[in-house]
Amino acid sequence: MDEPELFRQGGFRLAQRLFIEGDIRGDERQVARLREFAQVQDRLADDVVAWMGQQPKGHGRRLFEDALTGGARVAGPLEDFFDQVDAKPYWVDDERLERGAKAITRAGLLGLFPLGDMSLMGGYLASRATKSLVGTGEIEHKATRRLVETAAWWIDVTTPGALKHGEKGYAAALRIRLVHAHVRAAMNRREDWDYAAWDRPVNQVQTAGTLLLFSLVYVFGTQLLGLRYSARERGDILHLWRYIGWLMGVDDELLPTSEEDAWRLLWLLAATEFIPDDDSKRLAKALIEANAAVGEGRGAVGKVLSHVSVAVHSSISRLVLGKANADFLGLPNDPVAQAAIVAVAGVNFAAETVRRFIPGATALQERIGQAGRRGYVKRLEKLFAPDTTYAQHMRAA
Repeated sequence: MDEPELFRQGGFRLAQRLFIEGDIRGDERQVARLREFAQVQDRLADDVVAWMGQQPKGHGRRLFEDALTGGARVAGPLEDFFDQVDAKPYWVDDERLERGAKAITRAGLLGLFPLGDMSLMGGYLASRATKSLVGTGEIEHKATRRLVETAAWWIDVTTPGALKHGEKGYAAALRIRLVHAHVRAAMNRREDWDYAAWDRPVNQVQTAGTLLLFSLVYVFGTQLLGLRYSARERGDILHLWRYIGWLMGVDDELLPTSEEDAWRLLWLLAATEFIPDDDSKRLAKALIEANAAVGEGRGAVGKVLSHVSVAVHSSISRLVLGKANADFLGLPNDPVAQAAIVAVAGVNFAAETVRRFIPGATALQERIGQAGRRGYVKRLEKLFAPDTTYAQHMRAA
């Protein structure tokens, strides 16, 4: 099969030369098998949401939160759901989860750039997945708040130790799984949902794609920005996200077991899902406007900040997505900003190379990164009061 557009251009050409061994292209049978999962949702979570709809207002959610924090579980869909997520898979290695989280933490706030500029922006290329986002209106009309909540969620699930049962990341993964089920229920109630063209809403393929954007594309993106990981660290990061994906209800068959697996799945997704349309442009525009909002209310200085923010974020997106995709999404093309990003990446790479040879430097960088992330969350809570329980999203769905 021919290379999908995403792999013919942008940073992924570099990835093919540097990080991918052998032929990762899928054949027709593999494509057909992947497409089967576009009709599969998440029965356990969907059953919980249907059960919640039969309870007095707010009662079902309270019982879910009680169960989430170790309280009693009502027999039926809620008990079935928690029986499944409590049955920790045999392949989960707690030491690898810890190492993967530390490797991500080491990036500090620099890790937030790939999150928005590569993972979220890249996800908008998947036009079928954008239909649920546009349908809820949350991304387009509340882009800044949703971007903030995504960043807070990402920090929650990637903090060392946070995926242990009852901890913050564990709860965050299960709450977002329920949000997805609420969105599915809302989209399935719509008379205008086009199942033939858009597949099942928030299906298994789309959720697996989101995980790849947050894991493989994130690792690749931070490497383009100059960060360095050992092969073991890259594998541990993917192992961390494999478990997050399992908690979120992704089928085992769609959870990559290695870096090579992840690249193969990304190729299949690029070939079948990354087909942008006008909704992709609308969502990209909303994200660009969210980046520009940094300068609001600051007069002339604010205008400069807004311009720089948009130029920097758009340049990072262009680094991975390539010219054709970036142009289609309407991302500004600023050669000066792009040159600056490449220069900063060179400085980061040099510093990272030194770090690897200085005893104790990696542990120190992990502590600095963790402190930066904690400070960022505190600022978010003060400025935006993000809803980490996602209660408003469940009500809106």
